[in-house]
Amino acid sequence: MSQEENIEPKWYVVHTYSGYENKVKTDLEKTIKNRELEDFFFDIVVPMEEQIEIKDGKRKTNLKKVFPGYVLVKMIVTEESWYIVRNTRGVTGFVGSGTDPIPLTDEEIRNMGFEVTVVNVDYDINDTVRVVNGPLASFIGTVQEINKEKNKVKVLVSMFGRETPVELEFSQVEKI
Repeated sequence: MSQEENIEPKWYVVHTYSGYENKVKTDLEKTIKNRELEDFFFDIVVPMEEQIEIKDGKRKTNLKKVFPGYVLVKMIVTEESWYIVRNTRGVTGFVGSGTDPIPLTDEEIRNMGFEVTVVNVDYDINDTVRVVNGPLASFIGTVQEINKEKNKVKVLVSMFGRETPVELEFSQVEKI
């Protein structure tokens, strides 16, 4: 590991024993929660695709792993986060050269069907915003939290006489 730890979360590919993908995802999520490392891990994905099979005239939809033996992890690599992933049961290592995990490029992520859009919003925490669409359209609220990794904003909306925090997509609110 290099001394200079990158604070920007990136997608990494983790190699697992075949058939252990979902177990690795579950175990990793548990470990992250137990060790309170949510600040370093943003997403853990076992890419799946629907496969439609027609058997005996019946249509059946199955979920099939797109990359058997691999789990994608969006994380900030530090000594500790690297160690935790590396030592999760079923993980054989990161895809990369030697001990350094190599992040996926934006192009590789796009090719896998993941979106890599950075959304800049014109509102800030404590700003008053209006919900522009969805079930809460036209409600007014105060921005509590902005999560750029997940493109979500937490807004405190006054509903039925009391303040209720709601999580919305960036595009659902506008600054007043």
